[in-house]
Amino acid sequence: MPTDTHYKLMRLLEAHPGMSQRDAARLLGISLGKVNYCLRALIRRGWVKATNFKNSQNKAAYLYVLTPRGLQSKATLTVRYLQERVAEYEALRVEIEEMRREAGIPAKAIEPDRESR
Repeated sequence: MPTDTHYKLMRLLEAHPGMSQRDAARLLGISLGKVNYCLRALIRRGWVKATNFKNSQNKAAYLYVLTPRGLQSKATLTVRYLQERVAEYEALRVEIEEMRREAGIPAKAIEPDRESR
């Protein structure tokens, strides 16, 4: 079963196919080993294809491309990921509202400062 890490890695590779695994690990905040493990799983599923750069000085450099199946799977994962995040948001919103009421704090007192963003 694909994880959030698989999804985030697929998004990253779609945007930056020539990205190194080391750079992906740094951007995702995970270990290089985990990126390698997830990437191998995506390749095994046929969602990502890895090919060597033809004219690269670094012969270990790869180009990671989402396959048509990978693009379709990423779209499905995007919907699932978004549904999960919206559910988390709604649960957090309810919890904040309950805490606000318990503490007797008016809603206006805890609204985020949108101008500082």
